[in-house]
Amino acid sequence: MRNCHGWIVRDEDRVKREIRVSKEAARWRFQSKRADVETWTYHKVPSEADLLSFLEVLDRKYRRRRAAHHDIILAKQMLAELAKTDE
Repeated sequence: MRNCHGWIVRDEDRVKREIRVSKEAARWRFQSKRADVETWTYHKVPSEADLLSFLEVLDRKYRRRRAAHHDIILAKQMLAELAKTDE
């Protein structure tokens, strides 16, 4: 079974955007879909805002014992890698 997480946010223009994250080969794969678009967009590098909201989702699930601590570590590593590429 794949390790999959999803949530919905509103963009700046108030359009709903669904975000899904699944773990494949020890990496997180991000995809998103706006309510006004029919196809999913796959992100090789997620935005920092999406990654931070994903960490919040994982933290809440970890507290309820629905996510592993190793998953949080992998997400934090992705955030650190993203910070290195922005420098």
